[in-house]
Amino acid sequence: MSSEAQWTLLVAHPDTPGEFVWRIAAEIGLDEANLLCSYTLFGDMAHVRVPGAQAGRRADGLWEHTCFEAFVAPEGFPGYYEFNFSPSLDWAAYRFDDYRYAMAPAGLSRAPGLHVRRTADRLELTATVHLEGLPDLAQARALRLGIAAIVEDDGGALSYWALKHAPGNPDFHHPDAFAIELDIS
Repeated sequence: MSSEAQWTLLVAHPDTPGEFVWRIAAEIGLDEANLLCSYTLFGDMAHVRVPGAQAGRRADGLWEHTCFEAFVAPEGFPGYYEFNFSPSLDWAAYRFDDYRYAMAPAGLSRAPGLHVRRTADRLELTATVHLEGLPDLAQARALRLGIAAIVEDDGGALSYWALKHAPGNPDFHHPDAFAIELDIS
């Protein structure tokens, strides 16, 4: 399984612009049996709340603070996976049978590999999701992806960033948000 990586810029939801974030870039690709996600948040990091380092384990509610996300659906399958990556090194993985339906923890064979780097004007997070424990993704001919970020400022306000936003409130699960397709060869 391999695919050429794709670079993209995320856009802020119009109702949550995030004044301290200048832009968020993401690179998505496949290598062997791994989904590779790299995110770079450019902004005034003195005003971006970044969770402190934790044990690097599965945790719920990561989206309540600064975190990066990937939504992945195998071609021809109504369900999808949601992966959450926190700068704290904690992570989450869920499986849905359909749009926001039948959420359950995804049975990963091993935890995603996360690496974080922070400077005065950027936050970089790289995640490697090992797909071998997820046969519907590992054996798919193509994957549809939605890439997103939630950024918390120092006042506690959240801004929502994605490749594409559906009408209405921020909703990364909406089918319109799955705006990248990776062919697997």
